Formats: sequence, structure tokens, C-alpha cells
Amino acid sequence: MHNGLIYNMFKFNSTYFLLAMLLLVIEIAIALYIPDGFIRHYLGDLLVVILIYCFLRSIFKVSVAPLAFGVLLFAYSIEILQYFDFVGRLGLSQNILLSVVLGSTFDWMDILMYTIGIFIVLIWELLLRKKKVNLPA
Repeated sequence: MHNGLIYNMFKFNSTYFLLAMLLLVIEIAIALYIPDGFIRHYLGDLLVVILIYCFLRSIFKVSVAPLAFGVLLFAYSIEILQYFDFVGRLGLSQNILLSVVLGSTFDWMDILMYTIGIFIVLIWELLLRKKKVNLPA
């Protein structure tokens, strides 16, 4: 029975996977080709939580709200680690990949962008649910 419970948590969703891959390509393009400004500093942060949500939603069969808030808490946690210079304290500041993934600078605007990103996810999911309910049989 326990194995059945774990098995039922996994369900591949190609739509969310394709969305995640599209967002990943956009995030990489932003990182490589947009050195500064609004898109780099704010839109990228907003999109990253949507990317993480879509990726997790593509492999796990879980409810929308718990997953969305879990992603938001994860993003907040990473930002808190930045506040305490986690990468620097571990002596890994020279590790470019780790510095990019975990970041190095705490910013309240990042917190705001993560929050807005998750609100977009919740609104999108609500609209999808309403659309499914309103479809004729």
C-alpha cells in the first residue's frame, strides 16, 4: 500500500514539462544576453518560480496551492541564504554555477517578484479550472 501511495504521486504532464523547458530557455537567454535592467533583475526572478512550479507539476501529481506555496517558500529560503551569504560562508564564491543558482545578493524586490510569480501561477490555474468547468459536455 505504501508503494502505491508514492507511485500515485508521480504523473508525467507533457504540457507543464514543455512550459518548463520554454521558461528554462527564456531564463538562459536572459542570463546570457541581457546584462542588466528590468528584464534581468525582475522578470527573471518572476519567471524562475513559474519555471520551478511547471517543472514540478510536470512530474508530480499534487494539488495546485500546496505546490505553489512550496515553491514560494523554497524561493524565499534561497533568498534568505543570500542574505546570510551562504555561498561565501561555504567558501564557494568562485563556483560560478553555484553562485548563479543560489545567487549572491539579497534583495527585497526578488521576494516581491517571487510572490508575484506565484500569484500568476495561482490565477492561471484558477482560470484553467474555470475553463474546464465551463466546457460543454
